[in-house]
Amino acid sequence: MAAATDLGVYREALVFLGTAGVVIPLMARLRISPVLGFLVAGLVLGPHSLGGLDETWSWLGLIAITSQSAVDRLAELGVAFLLFSIGLQLSFDRLWTMRRLVFGFGMLQVVLTTAAIGAVTLAFGNTLDASLVIGACLALSSTAIVLQLLAEQRRLSSVAGRSIFAVLLAQDLAVVPILFLIVVFGGAVAEGGGGSVTASSVSAGLALALLQAVGAIVLIVGVGRLLLRPLFRLVARTHSRELFMATILFIVVGTSLLTHFAGLSMALGAFLAGLLLSETEFRRQVEVDIEPFKGMLLGLFFISVGMRIDLSEVSRTPLLLATSVVGMAVLKALVIALLARAFKLSWSVALEAGLLLAGGGEFAFLVLGMAGSSGLLRPDVEQFMLLVASGTMMLTPFLARLGRHVGVQARRAAAITDGFDDPGPIEPGRTIVIGHGRVGRIICDILAKQGKPFIAIERDPDVVARGREIGRNLVYGDATSRAFLRQCGLAEAPAVVVTMHDPAAAENAVAAIRADRADIPVIVRARDAAHAVRLFQLGASEVVREVLEASFEIASTVLQTLGLPMGKVIAIIHDERDLRKKPLREGRVTD
Repeated sequence: MAAATDLGVYREALVFLGTAGVVIPLMARLRISPVLGFLVAGLVLGPHSLGGLDETWSWLGLIAITSQSAVDRLAELGVAFLLFSIGLQLSFDRLWTMRRLVFGFGMLQVVLTTAAIGAVTLAFGNTLDASLVIGACLALSSTAIVLQLLAEQRRLSSVAGRSIFAVLLAQDLAVVPILFLIVVFGGAVAEGGGGSVTASSVSAGLALALLQAVGAIVLIVGVGRLLLRPLFRLVARTHSRELFMATILFIVVGTSLLTHFAGLSMALGAFLAGLLLSETEFRRQVEVDIEPFKGMLLGLFFISVGMRIDLSEVSRTPLLLATSVVGMAVLKALVIALLARAFKLSWSVALEAGLLLAGGGEFAFLVLGMAGSSGLLRPDVEQFMLLVASGTMMLTPFLARLGRHVGVQARRAAAITDGFDDPGPIEPGRTIVIGHGRVGRIICDILAKQGKPFIAIERDPDVVARGREIGRNLVYGDATSRAFLRQCGLAEAPAVVVTMHDPAAAENAVAAIRADRADIPVIVRARDAAHAVRLFQLGASEVVREVLEASFEIASTVLQTLGLPMGKVIAIIHDERDLRKKPLREGRVTD
């Protein structure tokens, strides 16, 4: 007879997989970050909601998650895998160039935010040591949520992305002194309040903890540089995908545990492992193989955050809790934004960084738990602060969207202030190029080389600033505005080229151009056949479909490779282009 099996772990794994299968497609359809979907799923399915009712209605146990601890252990690995993949995209040289932001901006953010939040909690009657601990843990932000949101927006390499990452890295390094504070203050409390904490004992203990942490980092970097490349070469020679994957998992988990035992975060160890592998020839394959693990475990982490929120506790003091969540986010955002300006970052970057980093982080749960068990915090204070941290983490996706919007508005205001919206005097014979992305840049380069005058219009102020730095005649503005097009010389322009990536914006620009000039040639980039039909109907003279032209280029190369004369190839492609363009002009989508 088969032995009885505990199905609890398998049941909760099935619930998580089923949740992922629903949340990810649904959020993609709604154009909302999956992070928010997982957070809400954790709130609904967790032990404080449906999971807590399984004893009354046993069938709820089939669709809910009842064990927080089992989820937490795997969820922490999700953060480690995320930092590992970030490390793969960096290098020690690039990291060294960020030292001013990491050790200046980042560390000052931790200190100043700790002081600000600590002062507020002290005013509410908490002791000085408890206030410092609360301030320190709430000064840290969620590495997992923030970096995932930046990755979804493909903005990790932007100025704002690099600045935010530098602060998050500094926060990970600040883990050691924060943990040490809890040990020191907790020891004094354990002595009945009569134990004194001298400055010399604090300095000696902190120095020992930092020495231990530095030793772990040196060990990982030193041994890693010596052994990682030979190890992966040895594994690669076996041509075993399974062994290669097992080696990656061993490296990630092993380095994470090593930094954990040294008093640092597991995520920092994984990040160092990623940095080391980024300098090897195996980086790309490692990045591909690790992606499924990172995505699934991160989803589990976000669910675990939502599971921590106890709605019954929220209902006891809803007004105070809401005020604390909003107040903490505002205070933290203000400190970070002002500090970013002090480090000469633009207002757009400062505001975006402040809002995106305004939430609490996963580390708060560990710190508050340790502070509660050591007697530093009363149970009711510990639970309240856990709810504040969880609430601000739930707000982070919304704060990210607000930060992006505020950043764009700030960049637009700066562009107008700097005069980037002034097209200058109207010049006859100047072609108007709308859009200065990859396609627009190439067109402008070719026009410049042929000595043809042009003016380019772009709505991204950062792109305008970079273009002006290299001397390009580029202005910031709305190309769907007839008044602005007239200022740019539409009446005298020999042609207009529309290269905008946004289909709706391109259509509006064509409509605005045709409303003022019916005779001007308008050449437009189209995404697909349906878009091309709409552009022709609005009055475009010529429409160039992205996929179709790429296909023609490939077909031309193939025909020449097969020995056809160049003249015949040109004729074939020309006829094929006309054949496919004719129904589009007639308003018919054929492919």
